[in-house]
Amino acid sequence: MNDVTQILSAIQQGDPRAAELLMPLVYDELRRLAAQKLAQEKPGQTLQPTALVHEAYVRLVGADKKQQWDNCGHFFAAAAEAMRRILVENARRKKSIKRGGQLKRVELDEDFTRHAAPDMLLALDDALEKLARDDSVKAELVKLRCFAGLSHQEAARALGISRPTADRYWVYAKTRLYCEIFEPEQPDQEIKR
Repeated sequence: MNDVTQILSAIQQGDPRAAELLMPLVYDELRRLAAQKLAQEKPGQTLQPTALVHEAYVRLVGADKKQQWDNCGHFFAAAAEAMRRILVENARRKKSIKRGGQLKRVELDEDFTRHAAPDMLLALDDALEKLARDDSVKAELVKLRCFAGLSHQEAARALGISRPTADRYWVYAKTRLYCEIFEPEQPDQEIKR
């Protein structure tokens, strides 16, 4: 770690090449820190450890202002703090109304019908009927998966379609049903300015 301390000193003195030399020496440790931070986050996190490391590194080393680090430990503490701030900013962005922060994520899967409230099942049935009018195979796939409890492979075999085709149909059907249930079309309203 003595090399890291020397490179940090060179960065503080304004050496432009020093930042390039630092990354290979600290990358593994930063990646480990990032993985620890993300492991504490809720499932479904879209930020990956690599992206978190790169963003934190840019904030620490790529900033216009000169940073002062006493030693290698001080640098890693600053990196951990930068990662924490990035995660907090990311959480605030996700929670904003613009990004659907008031909405609750609902997964449509084979367990959905067992745990869904009656009004949710009725909404699913309405959406499924609309899907069946446009594409009966995709609607049948949803029925086999959600109501008959067939696995993905079993449902594909029952419909006489390949597994990759069933995968594509499943993704499309889930998206379409989700939109029908949670984002019903609103009648055109005049926009007031």
